[in-house]
Amino acid sequence: MADGKRNAVSTFAFCWQVERRDGAGVALTSSDAPLRIGGHVFDPAPGLVPGQLRQGGPPGEELGEAQGAITAQSITEDDLLAGRWDGARARLFTVEVGTGTGESIPLADGELGEIALEGQSFAADLLGAGSKLRSSPFPRTSPECRAQLGDKACRVDLAGRSSRFRVVDFDGAKLTLSPPCEERFVAGSLRWLTGQNCGTKSLVLAVEDGAVRLRELPRATVMPGEIVTIVEGCDKRFETCVSRFSNAVNFRGEPFLPGNDLLTRYPGA
Repeated sequence: MADGKRNAVSTFAFCWQVERRDGAGVALTSSDAPLRIGGHVFDPAPGLVPGQLRQGGPPGEELGEAQGAITAQSITEDDLLAGRWDGARARLFTVEVGTGTGESIPLADGELGEIALEGQSFAADLLGAGSKLRSSPFPRTSPECRAQLGDKACRVDLAGRSSRFRVVDFDGAKLTLSPPCEERFVAGSLRWLTGQNCGTKSLVLAVEDGAVRLRELPRATVMPGEIVTIVEGCDKRFETCVSRFSNAVNFRGEPFLPGNDLLTRYPGA
């Protein structure tokens, strides 16, 4: 070289920042050494790479695919099978290492979709913000409440409206608990606090003789003695909102709006 100096070698590394819905997360990089970026330490994970990335496609289309190896330190097979990584927020960018600038180039920002396992590796669809457009952005009229119990629209205080239970038995369909579950927990959220399903959630479909039927069945083995917590549910009817929660002022529905059958009614009906 004319100036007798050698330019510093610089390379680009992929960086992943993934946060699960329960708040846990990982920061990984394809670099062979840890990187500190924005106050986070990205651990080496050469096996985690992006598949084909698509930009500028129709709204709602997948951004691409994430592929990686199952490692005990960060992403385990048990967690993937239990669904703990389903819907996790994922941010992918590249950073130039070796220059000291730390400047990053964003590539994708979305959430993990369907996850498939193959041997000791996994692949997950990366869904962009456009996937949210598949649902209507405007509320539709309905006789039932559109709010979720305890959210900003509902405003019911959930303090004191949850209980812990101990698993007595699980036969693949019904979960027997101690003490017996009450009817007020129907449509509530059950969360596993211990065992192989720890951290996952399910909706309570029904309570029959103190036993619980779940919408999302546990993916891992359930053992007697495990602990779950259930938050009280709501059937979203106006009568329930008034009688149980005294919350008619925040009811987000139209219980007295005539339905589609109004035009078919006979006079006096």
